[in-house]
Amino acid sequence: MTRQVRFDKKTQVINELVRRIKTGQMNTGELLPGENILAQEFNVSRGTLREALLELKRRNFIATQTGVGSIVTYDGISLDQRAGWAQALADTGASVHTQILRLAPVERADLAPRLGTADFIALDRRRVAADGRVVSLERALIPTVDGLERLPQDGLIDDSLTVTLAAHGFVGDKGDQWIGAEPLSAEDAELMSHPVGSVFLKAVRTTFDRRERFMEHVESLLDPVHFRLHLAFGSST
Repeated sequence: MTRQVRFDKKTQVINELVRRIKTGQMNTGELLPGENILAQEFNVSRGTLREALLELKRRNFIATQTGVGSIVTYDGISLDQRAGWAQALADTGASVHTQILRLAPVERADLAPRLGTADFIALDRRRVAADGRVVSLERALIPTVDGLERLPQDGLIDDSLTVTLAAHGFVGDKGDQWIGAEPLSAEDAELMSHPVGSVFLKAVRTTFDRRERFMEHVESLLDPVHFRLHLAFGSST
């Protein structure tokens, strides 16, 4: 009986998503909502949802995004960082809250040749899990244009940098991300409550908007207990 119920729920998810695609409610190239959002909408487990998505992929209704061969995961669940770290983590169902450590103007002359400016607003944040463990430290730099220069006074909209950038006309379109590993400095170790020299994943991501304007440069230190780098390859990916 349990297997039949699961099958029925999977079929319902498949049929509804196929209907949305065929009727134009979901357009070609449109990004699917996160797994957690879809699972809640259809009242199914992530396992059932993933089976439905695999079937849709097999039928060529959906496809993995071209040009993305590697992704970051949190506790084994893929993170879609285009919506921002906070939303990406929320989509996994993880109980992680954000603490703002700094929101202030800074000068970074070393980035001027690449980003076209040395003046930025710095946003430093750390993510804390439900058990009190700091799982990431994020340092973001954004341009001081189109009202963003007032962020130290105005603060973030809905505590989200992604939402704030969008409200000022910046929507991410392309960029690059590098991921490596780095031992914690004394300063970072204190902020993250980990021993000095602990090795963390380090992600460096630069994003440009649809008008090819620089919009965000982010350096993140990620606890390898939770975060992993997943590489997909082969003709079936």
